[in-house]
Amino acid sequence: MAIDDPDMMKREMKELQIRLAEAEDIIRAIREGEIDALVVRHPKREEEVFTIEGGTESYRTFMEAMDIGAAALSPSGQVLYVNSALSRLLGVERETLQREGLTAGLDAAAMQALEALVKRAHNGRSHCEIRFSQNGDERHALIHAAPLELWQDRGVALSFTDITHRMAMEQAQQSEQMALAILASAAEAVIVCNPLGIITHANDAVSAITAEPVTGKPFAEVLDLAIKAGGTEMQGGEFIRHVIRGHAYQGVEATAPSAPSARDLLISAAPLKVSGEKIAGCVVTLVDLTRRKIVEKQQLLLMGELDHRVKNTLALVLSISNRTASTEETIEGFRSAFSGRMRALAATHNTLAERSWSSIPMRDIVLTEVQPFEPNIKAKLTIGGTDFQLLPRAAIAVGLIVHELATNAVKYGALSSEAGHIEVSLRHDYDKPYAELSWVETGGPHVLPPTRTGFGRTVITRSMQYSPHGGADLDYRPEGVSCTIRIPAEDVV
Repeated sequence: MAIDDPDMMKREMKELQIRLAEAEDIIRAIREGEIDALVVRHPKREEEVFTIEGGTESYRTFMEAMDIGAAALSPSGQVLYVNSALSRLLGVERETLQREGLTAGLDAAAMQALEALVKRAHNGRSHCEIRFSQNGDERHALIHAAPLELWQDRGVALSFTDITHRMAMEQAQQSEQMALAILASAAEAVIVCNPLGIITHANDAVSAITAEPVTGKPFAEVLDLAIKAGGTEMQGGEFIRHVIRGHAYQGVEATAPSAPSARDLLISAAPLKVSGEKIAGCVVTLVDLTRRKIVEKQQLLLMGELDHRVKNTLALVLSISNRTASTEETIEGFRSAFSGRMRALAATHNTLAERSWSSIPMRDIVLTEVQPFEPNIKAKLTIGGTDFQLLPRAAIAVGLIVHELATNAVKYGALSSEAGHIEVSLRHDYDKPYAELSWVETGGPHVLPPTRTGFGRTVITRSMQYSPHGGADLDYRPEGVSCTIRIPAEDVV
């Protein structure tokens, strides 16, 4: 807008000349060190005091002596000043920073964070953390920004604090905490030793190998181990020395004779390299093989037992085949008798297999053998007395005996008529060297003693004679067959 009043123009010109003279006088006074402080008043802000001691060169001297980086930016973001510490931090010459700006030392992501910080700093103090690269190394800096009074406008003062070491320490601490957490959660025993073989870390699983505290003590002193590696046997101390020298071991067996529980171990060990190729100790993992060794021994015993039982079963099958053939006059008779006895043998085997060949209740043996002959077994068979369990050897023999009794009852006895019934009684007196099974038939046809001794009778009377306390008494009473089977006490659970 044009000003038409000449008097007003003269007054404003004079006022500007006075302010210019005052400004020149203030600049001269600052340069010559005649002013100690300035008080700046602003109509919208409180008074601000700026102390001047020793002229502008004293400021530069002070800024250059600082260990932290410093820079001053104009309102437009142009670099007005940077000190040597900032030049060293960014790895860029000071003249380059002042000419090209801070982009010469910071990447795009860091500059984006810095620009946002500068924008906030126009309204008050603020700070942020940045990450940048210097000569290929990652560095971290904490930047504080504050408004900078530049006569009639505001710039921004920046200070850069190098926190790379602090960040590295924090990361190392976090890594150690994570490593300790992993160590504590490991199911296997894990031990960390320093270059002298002293245990620095150990998790709770180590208590299965030694009951005393191990941290701070030599590995060889607290762990009495006999380690087999490479065809030779060595003690714990020698083993640790080999590992610290750079040798790694994977899956080496060892024994701990004095361990509270874990006596058989599988050891893996490797040198601990914290940085570069320098060995800072070793890590040892010890897996408890005690239970596995027990299982392996049990498996060997079971394999031996299985081999023994297969041989016995094959011998039994061969014997049944030969004896059945010698007592049967026709092929059809042989087929029927032999297949029935094989089914009886298989039924007992299946029941034992379901119970992992441990033991089988006597009641189950009787029901398993009689059920195929009599669908209405509940009406035709009663089992009384106290049930007891048999080991496999006796269970197979009793199964064959009950099968022969049931076969005979279907052909000639209680299971051949509607009124027939079988009463089975079980008894086990602990003061006797045997348990008893009593088989009594009633209601069937009149019984006559056989005129010849068949294989079935031989099975009944001789199957339990593998022990002096075992046997069977067979009685052909007119009202029904009666049989008492004695099972040796060593085969009763």
